[in-house]
Amino acid sequence: MKRSLLSLTLVVGAITSIVPGQQSGADAAATREDILRLFDAMQVRSQMKLVMVQMTQQIKAMSHDELKRSNAKLTDAEIAKMDAMSEQVTKDMPVDGMLDDMIPVYQRHLSKSDVDAMIGFYSTPTGQKMIREMPAIAAEGMQAMQPRLLKQMDEAKEKIEQMAREGAQKQQKSAPPSATPKN
Repeated sequence: MKRSLLSLTLVVGAITSIVPGQQSGADAAATREDILRLFDAMQVRSQMKLVMVQMTQQIKAMSHDELKRSNAKLTDAEIAKMDAMSEQVTKDMPVDGMLDDMIPVYQRHLSKSDVDAMIGFYSTPTGQKMIREMPAIAAEGMQAMQPRLLKQMDEAKEKIEQMAREGAQKQQKSAPPSATPKN
C-alpha cells in the first residue's frame, strides 16, 4: 500500500513538473495594478518600514555585541554616531522604488487568480492578524537567530584569519632570502 501511494505521488509529481504552468484566460498574468492592489491589501509599504526599523535595531545590537567582543576602543559618541548613521540609512531607503523593483518579480511568480486569492485572504480577519503579527514574528525570529548568526560570523572570521596567516607563512617560505651585505 505504501509503495502504491509513493508511486502515485511520484507520477503526479512528474506530470505536474513536466506540464508547464500555462496561464489560461482564467489564470491570466497579474498586471502592475493587480500587484499594487496586493501590496495595499498586505500593507507592504508600512510593513517594510516596520521591518527595516526592526532590522536596524537588531543590526545595531549585533554590532554593539561584536564591538564589545572585539574590544574595539570606540567612544560612546562614536557609537552614537554609528547608530545615528544606521537610522538615517533606514529612513533614506526608497521604499516606493524598492516596491517598483519587486512588481515584475511578483508578476513572474503569481497569476491574476493567485493575486486575487491572496487579496481575499489578507482581507480576512486571519489575514489581517498575519499582517499585524508579521513584524513581531520577524523581529523575534531575528533575535532567536542572533546567537547562531554571531557564531557563524565568528567561525567565518576565524577561517579568514587562519587563511591569512597561512598565506603569510607561505609567502615567507617562498620569498628569496634577503641579500645581507658582507663586511
